[in-house]
This record gives sequence, C-alpha cells and structure tokens, in this order.
Amino acid sequence: MLPKSVALSQAKREQRLAHYQQVVALREQGFSQTAIAGQVGISHATVSRWLRHGTFPEQKPRSRSASVDSYLPQLVERWKEGLHTVAELHRELVAAGYSHQYNSVYRRLVRSFPEGQNKRCTRSFSERQNEPETADQLPQPPVLARQAMFLFLRRPEELSAEEQETLSLLRSLHSEVKLAYELVQQFAQMLRTRTGEQLDDWLCRVKASQIRELQGFVAGVIRDKEAVKAGLTLPANNGIVEGKVNKLKLIKRMGYGRASFPLLRQRVLHAL
Repeated sequence: MLPKSVALSQAKREQRLAHYQQVVALREQGFSQTAIAGQVGISHATVSRWLRHGTFPEQKPRSRSASVDSYLPQLVERWKEGLHTVAELHRELVAAGYSHQYNSVYRRLVRSFPEGQNKRCTRSFSERQNEPETADQLPQPPVLARQAMFLFLRRPEELSAEEQETLSLLRSLHSEVKLAYELVQQFAQMLRTRTGEQLDDWLCRVKASQIRELQGFVAGVIRDKEAVKAGLTLPANNGIVEGKVNKLKLIKRMGYGRASFPLLRQRVLHAL
C-alpha cells in the first residue's frame, strides 16, 4: 500500500493530466484559450503555458532550502571567535545563502548549548552585561515587533523596570536598532513639545542613517511637509472633527440594513 503522501501526489498528477488532455482536445476543436480556461476550470495563464509547452509538463520536485544544521560548523567557529550576537550570526548566514528566519538560528544554538542557556535565562540583564561571554551563553530572543514598537514610542520614564530591561536588550542587539530608537524618540519629543522647527534637521538625520524602515516614513513626511510641520507646531488640531465623524459612522453601521435615511437623520441630530 502506498504512503498517503505518495497516493495524494499521484492523484493530483492524474487530475492535471486529465485537464491537460482536455485542454489539447478543446484546442484542436478550435476553442480559444479563454474559452478553454472557463470550460476546464483553470487559469488562462495555465492554458497558455501548457499549449506552449507542447507536451504534458511534469511537476518538478520542490527543492528544500538548506537547514541551519548545514551551517552549524560555521556558527560554532564564529561563536568560538567571539561573535556572540545571534542577530549578527544570522546576517552572516543570510549573506552565505541561508534563507530561514532569525529564530531558527537562535533555537539551533539553544539546542547546542542547553545547559548554558538555562543558566543564563535565570540571571538579570545587568548581571549578564557584567559577566564575560562564553560559548555556552546566549542572549535572550528579541521581543515581538509590536511590543518593540510600543517600547520605542513610549516615554522612557513611563516604562517599568522589566520594560526598561527589554529596551536595553533591544538597543544592544545592533547599532542600527539603537540609532532607530533615538530617531523615533526625537520625533516623539517634537510631537509632545510642538517643536516643529526641528523637523528639517531630523529629516536630514534620518536620511543619513540609511535605515530602510524609516525611509518610507520620511518620504511621506516630505510629500506633505508643510502640513506635518504645522501639526508639530500649532496647538490647533482636527481631533473633535474626527471624533464626530467616527460617531456618525458608528450610528450608521448600527442601523445598516435595518433603517432608512429618515431614522438615521433623527438619530444623528439627537446624538449631537
């Protein structure tokens, strides 16, 4: 009896072969590619590719990308040389052709040094900074991107001790992370203190940083620079207007499909 995966693969091949034979037969009868695609139930691009091919196109087996294990000797060697930052190790592997995520590298190193990882996770961040790095010690994995975003945007004095520790860990991962945090805090400070006259200098610093994730934001600011500068300088804002619009949308959605315009008008007037 064939394994389930093999039987499923053969069934899919037979279905594709039946579709191909149907495509060829319809083409010989003079049907257009669009008509064939609609009748067989496949895309126009597939019909065109099959007819161009001339014969039944067998699907090639998918080539699986190399796992992190194949790069393990390189990882161990670099670790012994003193490179103990997993993010840097991951970047080197990507440059060498590795296509998996950071967490794959981190988990593989944890499995290689399980005792050291367990010990290290029980120590505080300040203790880990003061002690020498060894091959059986690994940094904690980074937090989720959403958590990091909130840590970057909030006031430093409002962070708890645990959040400050996490933020310090993030900033120590790479110089770009540290610079990105400083730039985000500078923009947030402009917004809080309404010092929009500093916007031009801030834009120049962001451009010089060449941090790809911030360049798109800067491009949007430049497109509407005068409005952004006004928002960072003037005390007036359209918050009340946006609140009224949001309230109007809520009232409208509550009656969607159940009420007509006269009732909506009455509810809006009474809500105001």
